[in-house]
Amino acid sequence: MRCIAAAVPGLLLFALMPVEFSQTAPSPPLDPTALVRRAVQHRLDAAKGHQPVRYLVHRVDERHDNTKEIIETKDGDVARLIAINGKPLPADADKAEMERLDNLAQHPELQLHRHKVEKEDADRVSHIMSLLPDALLYQFEGMAPCPSGQCYRLSFKPNPKFSPPDLEANILTGVDGEVWIDQAQERLTRLDANFIKNVDIGFGILFKLNKGGTVSLQQTNVGNNDWELTRLTLHVTGKILLVKSFSNQVTEDASHFAPVAPNLNYRDAIQLLKKADLSATPYTP
Repeated sequence: MRCIAAAVPGLLLFALMPVEFSQTAPSPPLDPTALVRRAVQHRLDAAKGHQPVRYLVHRVDERHDNTKEIIETKDGDVARLIAINGKPLPADADKAEMERLDNLAQHPELQLHRHKVEKEDADRVSHIMSLLPDALLYQFEGMAPCPSGQCYRLSFKPNPKFSPPDLEANILTGVDGEVWIDQAQERLTRLDANFIKNVDIGFGILFKLNKGGTVSLQQTNVGNNDWELTRLTLHVTGKILLVKSFSNQVTEDASHFAPVAPNLNYRDAIQLLKKADLSATPYTP
């Protein structure tokens, strides 16, 4: 999942919901860093065996309010725009969307390029995730109720001894916040991060992210122990190539996850999207 979210990948995995905290400490004593290390490894292991799904994503930014239906395939994701501002597409816009999908089916090189970009983004996420246990210092703050039961609530701050191996990892030197880890399955469920200083990062292009930005993410077990990113809020400002200013205010919600055939190809997914009955589709997940 998608946007300048791809520019801060290691943080885009968890999100925002009201909680009440208890102060009951687990027994035996908790090693926060070891817990994070196990949770990260569980996430990386699960990614290797991920089964494709079909879902809705509702994205609101400073210019758009769109809902898309997305199907994951062995050839990469395929998406159909189904709503704007919470309303079904007008007939002419829907016709144009069908023509776009037909063109995509006829030009596999377009899907190949998209799949390549998706894989690069996924590799960046895995890379940054693998650094989380060593890049940040964690402290146990208590237990918190979460959708799956109870979560460990940890605060974090930059580890002054961490030396970023590349410009991408530099993002971890400028954030603090809190993370929640599901007690039963030791899976990361929520992360709230604050940019506490200006940070230069690189993801194929040089960015400067300004102090004061925030990222909140939520990951949810959507069934069969499949943990998916279900909410993202992103509020960041900065500069591209240290010259062109940008501001991103983004909210994404994903819902209505359903499994699809593991070997589904992108052309079959296009046909499924085109035949979808939108009369019963919720346009704002």
